[in-house]
Amino acid sequence: MRQRQLTEEPQNQDIRALTLDTALRLFTEKGFFNTSMQDIRKDADVSIGSIYHYFKSKESLAQALYHDLVGRFEKAVEEIMLRHGSTHDRARAVTLFLLEMAENSPQGIQFLFCAKHREFLPCEKPICASRPFELIRDIVATGIERGELCELNPVVATASLFGGVIRLIHLKLDGALEGSLPDYFDQIWQCAWASVT
Repeated sequence: MRQRQLTEEPQNQDIRALTLDTALRLFTEKGFFNTSMQDIRKDADVSIGSIYHYFKSKESLAQALYHDLVGRFEKAVEEIMLRHGSTHDRARAVTLFLLEMAENSPQGIQFLFCAKHREFLPCEKPICASRPFELIRDIVATGIERGELCELNPVVATASLFGGVIRLIHLKLDGALEGSLPDYFDQIWQCAWASVT
């Protein structure tokens, strides 16, 4: 692989992706308010003009990052819903997806689940009201309607089923849980499923 010359910029789509990846890393390491566009420019090794070509402000960059991550999460849940028919199998697959995402993309999951989006993206829905979580609530509501789950309020049932999973993800991100999250999958799933059946 040849080294980039100092005056050479990556290809256009690469600049956008590189900027998003760099912003994600810096936002999770330093926080949104402690990261400047110059920090992102310097770490991405691109011109400030290239960044502003795609993002008019740091807030619009954060919004694009949020939409990108939520979009990937939504697509994954939709694919799970197509592949699996029962509530058990769908919820189990979503649980495994979340654990694997936390393991393989800790910065992405940290930005989605831990960042206080309302502080810098006040017009965005909170993550728990985003489309992927609406789909997850639909999975649970369908399970209640079909008699696969206990008669519970769907919001309460969803929180019971996935709240522990999300808390364990937080513990892993905080360094309070050793090992790989997927290694705990069977225990996590057993507890989560028992809470709604």
